[in-house]
Amino acid sequence: VADEVCRIFYDMRVRKCSTPEEIKKRTKAVIFLSQCRQKVHHVEGKEVLVGDVGVTISEPFKHFVGMLPEKDCCYVLYDASFETKESRRIDVFLWASELAPLKSKMIYTSSKDAIKKKFQGIKHEWQTNGPEDLNRACTAENGSLIVAFEGCPV
Repeated sequence: VADEVCRIFYDMRVRKCSTPEEIKKRTKAVIFLSQCRQKVHHVEGKEVLVGDVGVTISEPFKHFVGMLPEKDCCYVLYDASFETKESRRIDVFLWASELAPLKSKMIYTSSKDAIKKKFQGIKHEWQTNGPEDLNRACTAENGSLIVAFEGCPV
């Protein structure tokens, strides 16, 4: 896992006093790929910033789902907003499209433990294989005591 990936995760995880401008620059969702199947790295342009939500992106979860590669695998960090008695949390998604080559699926599945070791404090881990796995209801039914996801009742 590249150092840049760990820095992005840490920045997403740590909540500090920030100005409104700094909050807008905070990452809400980001996609990581396995570069040459050797090292996990950040994909430029494949991220959602908090400041984009409500301005250029009305539904951040739907937008993030649209960024996923149709015929490949990737890792995603998503700063989910759940309505529960718990606080906000960051989830990690393993996207292994049903259309992805078998070798790619195997590499991503087998490297999942390395990601989990680097990303201490992940609340939920989701294995997803198609768009039906990523709708709000499916995501929420996997989490305990969730009554709303990204501001929408489930």
